[in-house]
This record gives sequence, C-alpha cells and structure tokens, in this order.
Amino acid sequence: MSNAHIFVGEVIGTAILILFGAGVCAAVTLRYSKARASGWVVIAFGWGFGVLAGAYTAAPLSGGHLNPAVTIGIAVDTGKWGQVWVYLLGQMAGAMLGAVLAYLVYLAQFQANVRKEGTTEGTAGEPVPTLGIFSTIPEIRNPVANLITEIIATMSLVLPVLAFGLTKGLGQSGTTVLIVSLLVVGIGLSLGGPTGYAINPARDLGPRIVHTFLPIPNKGSSDWGYSWIPVVGPLIGGALAGLVYNIAF
Repeated sequence: MSNAHIFVGEVIGTAILILFGAGVCAAVTLRYSKARASGWVVIAFGWGFGVLAGAYTAAPLSGGHLNPAVTIGIAVDTGKWGQVWVYLLGQMAGAMLGAVLAYLVYLAQFQANVRKEGTTEGTAGEPVPTLGIFSTIPEIRNPVANLITEIIATMSLVLPVLAFGLTKGLGQSGTTVLIVSLLVVGIGLSLGGPTGYAINPARDLGPRIVHTFLPIPNKGSSDWGYSWIPVVGPLIGGALAGLVYNIAF
C-alpha cells in the first residue's frame, strides 16, 4: 500500500468512525434530540457500527486500522515501522474531521445547549455538558485506575484483532470487520463503565482538540488534565498486545 492510499483510507475511515461515535453520543446527550437519554447500550452499538462502516470503507485503501493502538500493535508484532507515521497522521486528521461533521449534524442542538425549564435534569439555563460527546471522561477520577482500565481494555481489542488474522475463514468470508465491530460493542458494554473506553488515542485526542475550538455555547472545559490517559493507556495496551501475540502465537 502506498503512503497516499494509507493516508486517504485512514482519514476517510476514521472520520466515519468518529462521525458515528460522536454522533450517537450527541444523539443520546443533547437536548431536542429524538434519541435523548436512550442509554449506554445505544452508545455501545453506535460506536460498533462506526467501526463497521469506517473499517469496511477504509480496508481496500489502508487495511482499515483507524486506531493508533492497532497500528502500534501490528508494528510491534511484525517489526514493520516504516509506514506507522502515515497511519497515525491519517487517523488523527480523520478523527478531527469526523468530530467536526458530527458537530454539524447536531448544529441546532449544540446551539440550543441549555437545559429546558421544567425538566428534572437541572435548573433552567444550566448547560448540557458536551465534552463527553467528543472525548472520554472517567466516572471516578483516579489516574492509576483509569490508566489500567484503558490498558486492559485496549489489549482486549488489539490482541483479538491480531488473532483474527490467523482465522482464515474470517478473511475469506470478509466478515473480519463485522466480528471486530461486535468486539468493540462488547468492550463498551463490559469494560466501558470506568472511563468510557477510549481504546483509541486518535478517537479521544482528535475530537478533544476540536471540542476546544468549536463555538459551542456553554461547552465547559475540554479537560486537558485527563487527556494523556486515553492516549498513553491505549498505546501501552496496543504495544503489549502486539508483544503478547508475537510471543504466544
């Protein structure tokens, strides 16, 4: 694969992933959305479908990594680092593009970012938090515990992804991406409770940058003090998964 194909594929695929993922978070979070308060299961499946759409779209061009942790895990396993930087650039650019697109889809809802008077969700005029639409926020802020969660959750993604490559039937049938998408849903349901399961540095960092600069009324903090955990944790998890796969398989 050429550098150009990899970059374009990862930009498009990651943008689709974040469009679906941030989109479902916006749908569940924002006032005047028809999916308002539909819950965690909806969010988990929305992210899974984002992986499905993004990875299938990008696969012919770049292989559809869409995640620096996956790229690093593959590089650790294979020892091939020459094009890693191209993947990472494409993933970051795509993540930022997808976040902007999700914002535009819900533009009217973002502009009406105040709580509705007479609801049980807060006092009139109180803003609806928006950072969680774009990036992850821990339920309990404990850096060590949060980092461990992201490492384990990312290993639970990357190690199976690498192992799926050994299952010839999946590759021949073209269902590998479908299985990975269901894996992401499972991680969200089972392991997403503590931190919101970033499991992807670009997925968290790119939209957090976009959130910082978007003109969202009452948007609140972008929480840069926490931002290193959903970057460092998944990178460690991806590298460990590549190492374990290389040794065990």
